[in-house]
Amino acid sequence: MRGLQTPLARDCEVTMIPSGERVVVPAGTEVRVLQTLGGNVTVQGDYGQLMRIDEKDVEVLGEDYQKQDAKPAEEQPRSGEFDPERVWEQLRTVYDPEIPVNIVELGLVYECKSTPLPEGGNKVEIHMTVTAPGCGMGPVLVEDVRSKVSGVPGVAEVDVQLVWDPPWDQSRMSDVARLELGWM
Repeated sequence: MRGLQTPLARDCEVTMIPSGERVVVPAGTEVRVLQTLGGNVTVQGDYGQLMRIDEKDVEVLGEDYQKQDAKPAEEQPRSGEFDPERVWEQLRTVYDPEIPVNIVELGLVYECKSTPLPEGGNKVEIHMTVTAPGCGMGPVLVEDVRSKVSGVPGVAEVDVQLVWDPPWDQSRMSDVARLELGWM
């Protein structure tokens, strides 16, 4: 279904890429689906503008784009034994809306550490960046990370910081990302 033109079934609030501005796009607006990764959908409007439709709103694109998972991340159980690998699994489900590679493989996650809390559960601290300092999608990606990681069993708190030092460059990308983008 990727690349097909489809009209929006209802008015929909979207995030403009790369500004991060939230706007409402009216029902019937034709969009072309470019990327369907991590639950969100990147679309292109008639004039070339890129927009992200949040996971909670993908039904505006029709049945083919409805979320396949039985339970959204926020409904996943938060109790159970903590496993740091499950945090990394969730980080790998967050995608840059312009690049079809997750933020881990892009090298945007600089630090991810967990600390047991005296009252139970764990605090997870994540330092991440974006591909360009002027990218307005940074806060959107931070919220995606916070939402997905908070659903991991044993996570009681999530602190996500957007950092600029060291600046990101392509050398931080994994071989997986380079292969995905055809750079190897």
